[in-house]
Amino acid sequence: MEEPEKIPKPAPRRIFHERQRVTRLPLYLEGYLSIRHPRHQEFEVYWAELRGTTLFFYNDKKAPTYSQKLDIASLVSVTNIHPDENGFAQFILMLLNEQLELKAEDSELGKEWKGFILTVTKMSVPLDESLSPSQLMRMHEVLEKEKKRRMVLNDHSSASADEESSPHRNYSSILTAMPACFHAVSRQGAIEMLEKNPSYGNLILRPGSSSKSFAVTIRHVLDAPFIKHYRVMTKEKGFAIQLERQVTVSTLHDVIDYFVTQTRGNLKPFVIPADACPLQRTQGLEGELAAGD
Repeated sequence: MEEPEKIPKPAPRRIFHERQRVTRLPLYLEGYLSIRHPRHQEFEVYWAELRGTTLFFYNDKKAPTYSQKLDIASLVSVTNIHPDENGFAQFILMLLNEQLELKAEDSELGKEWKGFILTVTKMSVPLDESLSPSQLMRMHEVLEKEKKRRMVLNDHSSASADEESSPHRNYSSILTAMPACFHAVSRQGAIEMLEKNPSYGNLILRPGSSSKSFAVTIRHVLDAPFIKHYRVMTKEKGFAIQLERQVTVSTLHDVIDYFVTQTRGNLKPFVIPADACPLQRTQGLEGELAAGD
């Protein structure tokens, strides 16, 4: 009888490209991880991806959009916990303002996750004699990729700073790096897209009623489907989500992340698959821009 497959197969190429499009970050490591937040008793199993210095957690290995994410750039330390009775490797990520307990399926995978996390956050491959030559080689490759990514990021940040200091910075300049769920549609166009293609997601970012505003349209299904709209105002150094208590974030990507994380992944960005037919991709995208949100 054949041995069961122990190493999870990677997500199909289409799913990989969708995640790449949504996260806009290079993939360094992926696999199953169990996570436990402070004050939670039980671990929850996710398909995890390390992209840049961010951990993305998916409810399913083939889900195109993440349900949670954790920025680990401010990592302080990684603390080992002895394996549990099932042999799972546990460790705690200590960040500046929070901590997260992780559990890998065995000690080898645990060492690998810790090694890659330390590599991208400390910008050096850990001196761990228990790591195999192949693991160390992969970590050195990831280190070089992360160095190049940060160089590009720093160049982009410098250019953005110059642009912000210019009096010509306006709404159109923000459109250069939109989240994948941004669609230039009206309020009604967004509603129709969400109703006709629920498998693509249930959250759309779209233009607002003024030249300096955006809107978020969501379709939630409880006892019955309902639609809600939220105004997002452009500020001098970020964006303000108009809720009962206003929430200010730095980028439009952070706007989307706020809705996703606050609903624990129940809201998912509406991303049209690259292989969707032309009619699906253009349907509803040519309506008038929203007015009166």
